[in-house]
Amino acid sequence: MTRLVAIFRSRRGWALLSAHFSFFFAALAGIVQLVLAVRPTVELQGGRTIVGMIALSCLWALMRSAPRQSIGRHFKQPDFSVTVKVGDLFAEQSDLIIGFTDVFDTSTEAGDIIAPRSVQAQFLDKVFSGDASALDAALEVALSGAAIRESESEVSKPRGKRDRYPLGTVAVVAKGANRYYCVAYSHMSNDLVARSSVDYLWQGLSSVWSAVASSGQLQPVAVPVLGSDLARVGSLGRESLIKMIILSFVASSRVSLISRKLTVVVHPSGADEVNLSEVQAFLGSL
Repeated sequence: MTRLVAIFRSRRGWALLSAHFSFFFAALAGIVQLVLAVRPTVELQGGRTIVGMIALSCLWALMRSAPRQSIGRHFKQPDFSVTVKVGDLFAEQSDLIIGFTDVFDTSTEAGDIIAPRSVQAQFLDKVFSGDASALDAALEVALSGAAIRESESEVSKPRGKRDRYPLGTVAVVAKGANRYYCVAYSHMSNDLVARSSVDYLWQGLSSVWSAVASSGQLQPVAVPVLGSDLARVGSLGRESLIKMIILSFVASSRVSLISRKLTVVVHPSGADEVNLSEVQAFLGSL
C-alpha cells in the first residue's frame, strides 16, 4: 500500500495517472459512441454511464501506474543492460559487489565492528558460512598485491584490523563459481564508525568497474545500494544513490565494456524509498 501511495508523491506519478486515465477514458468513450452508432436504439443512462467510465478509468490508471518490482533498459552501443529490482542480493545468479571499509574488517561477533544486518555480515554468513577466518584468509590473498596506505597502532585502534588501504581498493575474492568484488568505499574511524562521502563512493565505483572489466569476463554482476545503510553517503537517499551507481556504470561502459548486465538490488526494507518509475525515466535519459 505504501508503494502505491508513492505514486501521488511525485509529478511523474501524477503525470502517469493522468495519461493512463485519459487513454482509457477516451477508449471507453469511443466504444460507447461505436455502440450507439451501430445500435442507436440502445438506451444508456447518462449519469451512471459516465460514473462507470470514470471508475473504470481510475482503476486502469492505478493498475498501470502501480510501482513495479523491477525495471530496466537495454543499451545497444555497446551491448549491455541495466536492471533495478527489489529482492535478495545473494539470490542473484551473478558475481557480486560487496562494500567494505578501508581496513576490510570482517568481525560481526560483538556487532559494533560489522553490524549483523549489513551486507558484509550477510556475505560472511551466506558465502563463507560464518567463518570469518576463511574470509580473512581470502581477503589477505586478494589484497597481497595492494599497497597499504598506513597501519594503526594497537593504542590508536584497539579493536578491528589496523592496516589501511587506499579508498577504492578492490579485493577480488573467488568462491565457488562466482567472484566477489570487495571494494573499500568508506573510512573506518578508530572509534569503529564507518564514514563515506559522494567522492569516496564515486572513487570506489570507478575502481570496482575496472576490476570487473579486468577479471569478470563480461559476466553479469549485481550490486546492492552502496552507501544507503551504516556508511550513509551524505544526505543522499536510496533513489539518488541508485542513479549514481547507474550513471557511473553507464559512463564507464561507454569507455570500455564492463559487463553484459548490471543488476542493482534494492533490499525490500528500503523499497518504499525508491520510486522505480523515476529510476526508469532516469535510465531512459542516459
